[in-house]
Amino acid sequence: MRKKVYKKGSIIASAVLVSALSGCATPPPQSPENICDIFEEHNDWYHAAADARERWGVPIHVPMAMMYQESSFKHDAVPPRYYFLGFIPWGRVSSAYGYSQAKDMTWEDYQRETGNGWASRGDFEDAIDFMGWFIYKSYEINGVSKWDAYAQYLNYHEGWGGYARKSYLSKPWLVKVSKQVKSRSLKYATQLKTCEDDLKHGWLYNLFFDW
Repeated sequence: MRKKVYKKGSIIASAVLVSALSGCATPPPQSPENICDIFEEHNDWYHAAADARERWGVPIHVPMAMMYQESSFKHDAVPPRYYFLGFIPWGRVSSAYGYSQAKDMTWEDYQRETGNGWASRGDFEDAIDFMGWFIYKSYEINGVSKWDAYAQYLNYHEGWGGYARKSYLSKPWLVKVSKQVKSRSLKYATQLKTCEDDLKHGWLYNLFFDW
């Protein structure tokens, strides 16, 4: 009898633990079109983005605009599936995953070069640092300005070699999307100027000193 009670208690405890862990996932921001709203809702995201800026010299609005395009800020975003015979699910179109939609091989390169072996693609802090690293590398390899969201997104999508070969010229849809990323980055930059001072200090500081 005691064994059965223990077993039942273990099952309940496991269920509670799984429920708690699933509840820890950060939901996408409610107002993704406004970077101030994003960071006010998830203030730790601002500090993570600011850390990536300091580390890689990347303006916050560029990786944030790219992340919006890649995953809509969903921590577990995945590419669409292949369908065998048009209706049988048959794997994913790529290994991309998480906020940044980083592929396996590129993520492993990031982990190796930065020593961040425990980084997770489902963690915003790690994902934004990865994007900062990638933008920095695009600048180093292809001479693309870290502030040029259009060309940076082309690098991000096509890879450094593909961008150098101008593979995007045969993909008018990608050029169009890259222009949209640029437009959103400029909007984010304008918005961030109006709220970054408040984001730096947090609500408690502003409550007492911003008057």
